[in-house]
Amino acid sequence: MVHMVAASLGEIAACAVRVPTEVIKQRAQAGLFKGSSLAAFQDILAFRRQTNGYAAVLSELYRGSGITIIRELPFAWIQFTLWEYLKASYSEMQAQKYQRQQGLVTAGESAIFGSLAGAVAAGITTPLDVLKTRIMLQRRQDHSNAHDANAFNLIRNITRVEGWKTWFSGLIPRVTWISVGGAVFLGTYQWGWNALDRGATREFEEDK
Repeated sequence: MVHMVAASLGEIAACAVRVPTEVIKQRAQAGLFKGSSLAAFQDILAFRRQTNGYAAVLSELYRGSGITIIRELPFAWIQFTLWEYLKASYSEMQAQKYQRQQGLVTAGESAIFGSLAGAVAAGITTPLDVLKTRIMLQRRQDHSNAHDANAFNLIRNITRVEGWKTWFSGLIPRVTWISVGGAVFLGTYQWGWNALDRGATREFEEDK
C-alpha cells in the first residue's frame, strides 16, 4: 500500500511537467504545424489573445491532464507493486535455497524485475494511453465541435467506428520502450540503494 501511495503522489507531481511537453510533442509528431514543436508551442501561446488570456494558454497546455493522471496512476500501481513483489519473492527464494542474505537483490536482478513490471504495466494501460493521445490531438484535428473531445464520446466513437483493436495501437513499441526504461531506471535505482546501504553498513561497523 505504501508503494502505491508513494508512486501515485510522484506521478501526479510529474504530470505538472509531463503533460505540457506531451501536448506539444504529440501535436508535432502527428504532423501538425509541419512537425515543428516550436510552432506547436507558439500556436498554444497565441491563445493568450483570447478573452481568457493566459488561462486559455494553461488550459491548452494541460489538455488531457485528467486522462494522463488516470493513465499514470494504475501504471505506477502495477509497475512498482509488481516490482517490489518480484524482488521480495526472489529474495526469499534465494535465502531459503542458498542462504543468501534476506532482502538482498542485485542491480541486475532488479533491472530484470523492473523490465517485466514495466512491460506488464505498459500493456495493461495501453488503452488509456491511446485515449490520452486522442484527447490531446482532438483540439487541433477537429475544430467543428469541442464536445467531440469529451472522453466518453471518444471512447464510444473509437470503439464503434475503428473497432476494439484500436485501443491497443502502438502496444509493441510502448511495451518495448517502457520495459527497457524500467530496466535502466529500476536497475540503476537498486544499484544506488545497494551502494548507499553498503556505505552505511561500513560506517556502522567502524563506529562499533
